[in-house]
Amino acid sequence: MQMPPIKYQTTLMRGGWDQVSPTLSLAPGVARDGLNYEVAQSGGYARIGGYERYDGQAKPSDAGYSIVQVSSFTNVPVVGQTLTQAATGATGVIVAVVVVDASWMVVTKVTGTFNTSTAVAVGATAIGTATPITVTPTALQDAQYTNGAADVYRALINPVPGSGPVRGIVGATFSGTDYIYAFRDNAGGTAVDLYKDSGSGWTQVTLPSEVSFTAGGTATPADGATLTQGGVTATVKRVLTQSGEWTGSAAGRFVITSVAGGNFASGAATLTGGAACTLSGIQTAVTIATGGTFDFDQGNFAGQAGSIRIYGCDGINRMFEFDGTTFVPLATGATSDVPTHIAIHQNALLASIASSIFYSGPGTPYRFLPIDGGGEIATGDTITNFLVMPGDQSTGACAVYTISTTQMLYGKSAASWNLVKFNVGTGGYARTAKNMGQSYVFDNRGVTTLQAAQNFGNFTSSTLTANIRTFINEKRSSISCATLAREKSQYRLFFTTGDGLFLTIVNGKYLGAFPIRFPDAVNCVWEGEQSTGKVVSFFGAATGGYVYQLDVGSSFDGSNVDSYVTLVWDAIGSPRLIKRFRHASLEVQGNSYAELQLGHQMAYGTDEKEQTNFATYTAGLQGTPKWDTFTWDQFNWDGRTIVPTTVDLTGSGENIQYTISSSRDYILPYTLNSIITHYTPRRGLR
Repeated sequence: MQMPPIKYQTTLMRGGWDQVSPTLSLAPGVARDGLNYEVAQSGGYARIGGYERYDGQAKPSDAGYSIVQVSSFTNVPVVGQTLTQAATGATGVIVAVVVVDASWMVVTKVTGTFNTSTAVAVGATAIGTATPITVTPTALQDAQYTNGAADVYRALINPVPGSGPVRGIVGATFSGTDYIYAFRDNAGGTAVDLYKDSGSGWTQVTLPSEVSFTAGGTATPADGATLTQGGVTATVKRVLTQSGEWTGSAAGRFVITSVAGGNFASGAATLTGGAACTLSGIQTAVTIATGGTFDFDQGNFAGQAGSIRIYGCDGINRMFEFDGTTFVPLATGATSDVPTHIAIHQNALLASIASSIFYSGPGTPYRFLPIDGGGEIATGDTITNFLVMPGDQSTGACAVYTISTTQMLYGKSAASWNLVKFNVGTGGYARTAKNMGQSYVFDNRGVTTLQAAQNFGNFTSSTLTANIRTFINEKRSSISCATLAREKSQYRLFFTTGDGLFLTIVNGKYLGAFPIRFPDAVNCVWEGEQSTGKVVSFFGAATGGYVYQLDVGSSFDGSNVDSYVTLVWDAIGSPRLIKRFRHASLEVQGNSYAELQLGHQMAYGTDEKEQTNFATYTAGLQGTPKWDTFTWDQFNWDGRTIVPTTVDLTGSGENIQYTISSSRDYILPYTLNSIITHYTPRRGLR
């Protein structure tokens, strides 16, 4: 009797997560469930990257390790101890000890260079005599040792000092140096402090004082001038002329530091350069009240390379300008001057307060009076987002979102501003509007684009996420913020529950989404480009006070990255035909060690069929070894990066469903490209 031939079906992992579409309407590579994967730009499902705490010190993900081999252990050291070598002065923290077949230690945070001929010790305890290295770590050991080294560096990184959540995070480049800034309540919860990263950790930025003036005249003072009133002096860090001219009518505030000789008082004062004014009273310290959530933009109103400024607001305090050194509160003139959103558009500074847009005069972010080109525009509902649309200075527009309406602000100044309703019924939640070729925002129905909202209106079908509306309905009330991952072409949402949603959109085409879940809930997030051209992302935690860098390392700040993807039921083109399943070949791509579990069910998981348990498979991927790990003749330079892993299947049914998972803290991202199913057709269902 001739047996039916074995057949093969290749399933490409495409389409992302779909909760609601009928099974038979979906391609076999669509995911019915998943966690902590993302749709890769070039195809496949990629395990997401990790994240790690950050304060400006050496990054855990940059940690390397070295091997110190001894002829034999005089005493066996313990992980965490510091290994020393008196002859060279070298030191290193031990992250692994191996006593099988050979005697060697893995060390990180190395200072100096260990030789291969003299004694090593821990404190006064002899460990052995170093010898030439004859061992080569396996791919698994390399991953584990790298992770152990990261743990050592991770323990040195501290949270932003203070209490409560990280309220705001923003990056900027000043004088060619990249900085990350974070806002957090002080230890007593009485005010918000501002910190910047440094090689020694978070460093507090001292906030200045301010003093109001009138009757400014004679000459225009410059930043850096000395303000003098009798025996009291101060350095003027910023001259905020809010009205009038320096011909006797200028009024505004000086932001000052280095006050000496007492306090200022009401009365005449002078400034270096010949300017004079009348001070309104004593200087007051600039403080930031607690309770806000920050929104930022960056711009350059002076047009010079050194004039980049951060502009921010939080809904509780006045908005501000910051140049990396001086924090400058700005005033719109509103009765309740507490902007919640901010944007730089058409060379004007826009700020939202409740349902009004306040705008400065062109090129004058300190002046909001009508006489200077400033003013106010009412929108009819509470503003939730500003989003400057692509375009030049003559055609650009700014989208103004409320929770249920999208409006467009056209024009270039007070003479031509025109606010037009773009779509009624579709708006956006606060801090979720982003530009990535097209404009994306999260509203009650999910993630939508301006084009889709205009064409299809206030319907779920207008959203990109219509096929995961169960998730959207569960999570929309807990939305926290959104960001982009430009190098991955992703729009990312985060929720107060620790959950998130990563959507991949390439050249305007939506490729799919997956949910993610972090042990640390995201309270605020910032993404931007550094001076090197590298795009980076950071988030501030809702608890604990840490700032974390996204898309780095192999773990969630030392915790396992628990991930899985379950594909839809695959009938292999014949829903009523029983097949005997024999093997599967899973193609995995990456450049480091990967350890996966694969499970499968048949016939819709019925109890009438014996279902198999998960089996663990090692993908065997190899990447470039760490430079300080091996001698030149002891490693495999040309490691494989695409590996088909064969999986045994047993049983029969009309369809099959695969689940692939991994859960380690030492596995770097990898991509699941495809799975080939080997099967034999049998009879039809009766």
